[in-house]
Formats: sequence, C-alpha cells, structure tokens
Amino acid sequence: MYSKEPLVNPKSQYYVYLPSTIAAKVYLYPVITGKFTYEPGYYLKRANYDNYLLMYIDSGQLTLVYNGKEQIVTEGKIVLLDCRLPHEYGNKADQPLVISWLHFTGVLADQFYHLATDGGGNVITPPNPYPFSHTLEKIYRLFANKAPIREADMSRYITSMLSDLITIHPDMPGEVSRSEVIENAMAYVNEHFKEAISLQNIAGHVSLSPYYFTRLFTAETGFTPHRFLIATRIGFAKYLLQSGEMSIKEIAFQSGFSSESAFCSTFRKWEGVTPGAYRDRIRLM
Repeated sequence: MYSKEPLVNPKSQYYVYLPSTIAAKVYLYPVITGKFTYEPGYYLKRANYDNYLLMYIDSGQLTLVYNGKEQIVTEGKIVLLDCRLPHEYGNKADQPLVISWLHFTGVLADQFYHLATDGGGNVITPPNPYPFSHTLEKIYRLFANKAPIREADMSRYITSMLSDLITIHPDMPGEVSRSEVIENAMAYVNEHFKEAISLQNIAGHVSLSPYYFTRLFTAETGFTPHRFLIATRIGFAKYLLQSGEMSIKEIAFQSGFSSESAFCSTFRKWEGVTPGAYRDRIRLM
C-alpha cells in the first residue's frame, strides 16, 4: 500500500501482516514493514503503539526523541524502540530522509529489546551495517513481491537482526563476536573455578560490564554466569568422587567451594544426594 501521510513521498510503500495463532504464541513476527522517504518537516509524535520498531537510516538525518532525550541519527545507524513508551521522530533537516522500518512483536520481543538496548541505548552504530540492512530489505521485498510468508523463516530473520544488535555494544572490545566473548568467559571459568572468582572477575576478563555480560551470557548459554560456575565446580567434584579416595573436605576445596558444608549443601541441591551417597552409588554400579 502507498502512504498517504503528509510529507511522506507518495511512492513510499508499506505492508501490514496478520500472524497465525501459532506465530502469535511462539514466534517473533512482523506487524507492519515499509520503506519511506520523509520530506523535510515531517514529524510524528506518538504516546503509545503496542509493538516494537526497528529503523535503518538509508540516507538523511533523523531527529529522535525518546526517554526524554533528543538525538540526531545519521545514515547507516539503527534505531530500536519500544513503542509502548512515548516517542517522537521526524525530519528536521533540509533534505529527504529515507528509512527502512519494521514494526514487530512476539513472545520474546521484550527480552530481545532489553538485551539489545540495556546499557547501550536505542541508537546503535554497527561496524558493518550490511547484514542488518540486507535482512531488513529481504523482509520488505518478500511482502513487496507478494511471496509466500513462511512464519518460521520470518521469525528467524527478525531474531537474526536482533541478535546482531545484541553483539553491538559500547563495552564490546573491538569487533569481537558474541560467541568469542562467551567462549573466552567459559574458558576463564574452566581455568579459574577452583579460585574465589566473582561475576566482576569473569565480566572484567572479557571487558564487559557485569550487568550486560550477565544478560549476554544467559541469552547465549541458558545459564547465568553464577550457575555456570557452580555447574563447573559440581562437574569437577563428581569426577573426583568417582575417581579416587580423596576426602569430601578435600574435594570441596579442590572444586572451589569455601567450606565442606557449603559444598555438601550445594551438591545435594544439584544432584539430589549428598557427595558421600553419590560416591557410594557410583561404587555399586
């Protein structure tokens, strides 16, 4: 459909999508997608719109007001908004503004939104914008070409774009990928789990803030950093219980626990039995 908004080029098009019941329950899915050319003077002020918005600045200069802060967003940058909050944007420059955009929602939309914006803000500058802009263009072209919409694929495209945004963070060292950061953190834990290491130690090793690192690590592994550390210690303790005659107290300290009682309590919580009962059970097998 062609836009009829004032100060939007009349050749600008958008497409509305109604998801299936399954998609609404399971997937991320598009609500509206479009590519608009905004003429100088265009301005939108909205109190609430019940979804999320991705915008890629193809050319020109966007003025954005969000969370009480006005920003100028230039070509090659990405904007991610929770439209349930008041927001304003428009073209205050003297040349046209071209934006590719996607309103989306879904069961995990809020979690992805916070992972991508907490600590880094709603305007993101990718080191290489092509993967994001290419995927956004692909979604738009599927609608423009009246291609069959496969909801699983559509969800995968949106997830891919949001996952890319999660890896772009001001605390991220250089252009290190998310997987490399997580692998480095896990290697650090495997090397130092016998020591009294903390969340600050692990996050500091990969040069991230503890808050952002926790969100990133949990999204990637399904474990919080603390649970991963405990799982590593418990796994090593089980190996020692199976393979030698070391005392329970010695195993506790060798596995990184601060005391025998802390070890026994944690082991029972994780395994359902005491370390001694676990050892006896293994010996009977």
